[in-house]
Amino acid sequence: MSPRSSAQFEEMREEKKTLIMNTALEHFSDYGFHATTISHIAKHAGISKGLMYNYYRSKEELLAAIINRSLEEVYQSFNPDRDNNLTPDEFENFIRRIFAIFREKRQFWKLIFRVMLQRGVYEHLSDDPDATFTVGGIPLMEYSAYMGKLFSDYFMRKKETERPDYDPVTEMLMFSNTLKGFALTYIFAPEQYPDVYFEKIIETLIRKYR
Repeated sequence: MSPRSSAQFEEMREEKKTLIMNTALEHFSDYGFHATTISHIAKHAGISKGLMYNYYRSKEELLAAIINRSLEEVYQSFNPDRDNNLTPDEFENFIRRIFAIFREKRQFWKLIFRVMLQRGVYEHLSDDPDATFTVGGIPLMEYSAYMGKLFSDYFMRKKETERPDYDPVTEMLMFSNTLKGFALTYIFAPEQYPDVYFEKIIETLIRKYR
């Protein structure tokens, strides 16, 4: 048998990290973040505790890695050309991509929200030096400010072509809160959104805010 290449080793490493993440997220959700230990995760992932520490220094770092991967998936299609200008087409693609992710990975996002809503988990992570939230390597707060600026500019530009009483700030807040509200409702109560209404909501959002 020929020795494995560096690419094969990297693939195996990524597969192991995914196994650890999936196992950890399930147990964080079922038993609580504070009650779940590294030993517990290692046991159910079928690896040794020592090997676990080759991947993650702590369960705080592990949960941050899970969240960062999730954030990256959501935002990777946002303003893909990074030209600091959100076009109508990019805006529409962003909405469609987010809805597709919520539909395809609803159970995964349900677990994420469950973990983050557990008492004190977010505050605990925020105070831990291992738990660094990033999107594509950019600190989450910095990336959120970048997104906010792009959306703000986008809605401000719409004022030039909308009715005289158009209020870009109110429109942006309405869009943001509608999107967040839908996400939470759909993730925890998908039966409220049969396929036909799911698609209609997407088209209505695009038609109203594009």
